[in-house]
Amino acid sequence: MQVTRRDTLALGLGAIALTVLPFRANAAVDDLIAEFTGGAGTADAGIDLTAPEIAENGNTVPIEVSAPGAVSVMVLAAGNPTPPVATFNFGPLAAEQRAATRIRLAGTQDVIAVAKMADGSFAQAAKTVKVTIGGCGG
Repeated sequence: MQVTRRDTLALGLGAIALTVLPFRANAAVDDLIAEFTGGAGTADAGIDLTAPEIAENGNTVPIEVSAPGAVSVMVLAAGNPTPPVATFNFGPLAAEQRAATRIRLAGTQDVIAVAKMADGSFAQAAKTVKVTIGGCGG
């Protein structure tokens, strides 16, 4: 089998595309967080994100977020084709600011939760979930 110049160029461009695409996906997540926070910084304390370290099936990954004093919580899956997973809004009569659900993950990736607190500050937590069988078509 001979490799032509055209084949070499195509392989090189494919390698460059695979290198650049993950950075753009992370940029999209950063843009979503900036839109949610209005560009404000986030603290590392004030929100707890519970997710399994290893999920055997990406179709149903249980997560739980708890943010005492939060007005709303946004959950993102950084590696999914569509990163926004859910936004939970808590009213003044909410007994506690906690939500649990099951999400779909395309593969091993970070799950990120950002909480807007009642005082206008923001908190962020992230957890890496290793997926053995992808859930978004993989």
